Amino acid sequence: MSETKEKILKINDLDITFKTTAGPVHAIRGVNIDLYKGETVAIVGESGSGKSVTMKAAMGILASNAVVDSGSIEFTYSHADGSKETVDILTQDKKWIRKHINGKRIAMVFQDPMTSLDPTMTIGKQIMEGMIWHFKTPKKEAWDKAVELLKEVGISDAEKRMKNYPHQLSGGMRQRVVIAIALACNPDLLICDEPTTALDVTIQAKIIELIKKIQDERGISVIYITHDLGVVAKVADYVNVMYAGKIVEKGTIDEIFYDPRHPYTWGLLSAMPDLNTDDHRLYTIPGSPPNLLHEKTGDAFAPRNRYALEIDDKLEPPMFQVSDTHYAATWLLDERAPKVEMPAELKARIERMKEEAKKNGSEL
Repeated sequence: MSETKEKILKINDLDITFKTTAGPVHAIRGVNIDLYKGETVAIVGESGSGKSVTMKAAMGILASNAVVDSGSIEFTYSHADGSKETVDILTQDKKWIRKHINGKRIAMVFQDPMTSLDPTMTIGKQIMEGMIWHFKTPKKEAWDKAVELLKEVGISDAEKRMKNYPHQLSGGMRQRVVIAIALACNPDLLICDEPTTALDVTIQAKIIELIKKIQDERGISVIYITHDLGVVAKVADYVNVMYAGKIVEKGTIDEIFYDPRHPYTWGLLSAMPDLNTDDHRLYTIPGSPPNLLHEKTGDAFAPRNRYALEIDDKLEPPMFQVSDTHYAATWLLDERAPKVEMPAELKARIERMKEEAKKNGSEL
């Protein structure tokens, strides 16, 4: 299906190490991600798994102590005359990236709107800034466009809000403003880094709906960074599950939710709250994520994996192909491995999810 589509981002064998006072931290280990025009890809994993670092590399905004050991990040975009160009963002300098990429072609929505908005500038000025900087848009035109953007993201009384400062708005409204700023230059790619974490549940749902609506209207590609599988289920076409700086499973939304193959994905799905479960306690994955200062031989997930095999302590598993779109890095998929089924409780939960999806099918 994707062959006919236009690939806009290709992250290839990305490897990043951070220099710290305690020693080198190998934060990203051979990450590969493909994104096509109009698609939504989700990157899921616990805090510290490397989700945000990967996307900051794609934006060219890595911290100064980050060293890219290997890999490429190829981004394809169109010029004003319609001609296409592909650049490796990792080979460009900061000045070029700031002028041609940041905000203009790739925009990012961060998780806490209060830290990404300037408290000393009015909302209007912050939305207009990108248009004036990138396109030399006349002030009056930029003002009118900013008012339209505020209306587009669902802020009423837009003219009045233009003159407000961030502290005068609620959390949900601030996040809408951040989305308006991200959309101001008509980017090809929107990266949403946990865009609903700082908001209450009812506002979360509205922000997710808003991003989906804007994506449908504008045909832009979206990458979601999240640890919330509930969000992923609502928005994603494809899912990449990350653990300890590596993608351990990738597939379509249905493959990851209905046919997960990696024990870590089993754990993430089991840990989702479920009203119909027989368990009285919420499932948690045992142990804690590894300290990447001390790299482990073999599979990084092995110490937390109750299905771990002897080989997991010796060799890192390769990506095994399950289908054309589904891959998982676990030795359990090796033909020599003992046959291990996913936990019975998770199997029952997936059946319930399928039933629910069928019931809601008419409404989707």
